[in-house]
Amino acid sequence: MSQDLVAERITKDITENPVMLYMKGTAMFPQCGFSARVVQILSHMNVPFKTANVLEDMELREGVKRFSNWPTVPQLYVKGEFVGGCDIITEMYQTGELATLFSENGITHSVAA
Repeated sequence: MSQDLVAERITKDITENPVMLYMKGTAMFPQCGFSARVVQILSHMNVPFKTANVLEDMELREGVKRFSNWPTVPQLYVKGEFVGGCDIITEMYQTGELATLFSENGITHSVAA
């Protein structure tokens, strides 16, 4: 797959899915602790999200890093905009910024008590 095709796939993914997570593994079986933490946060907030496993496709793994100009995975996109990786998502969750971001973008979420 060419770089252009990878970029087209990413653009399609982040356009069609309001919350898109590029990660190592799957939501049911994360393959790294950082990906697992982001899945845990999104699941805890009851946010509907789609994932892509970068371990299944080396071109996607490298392509998403070029696309976002961010060197690591996981990468979270909300409404087509790159939000960040594990540390940024964790901090945003802890400060309430992540809930605000979802609210501002019309993304259904809740936090279980």
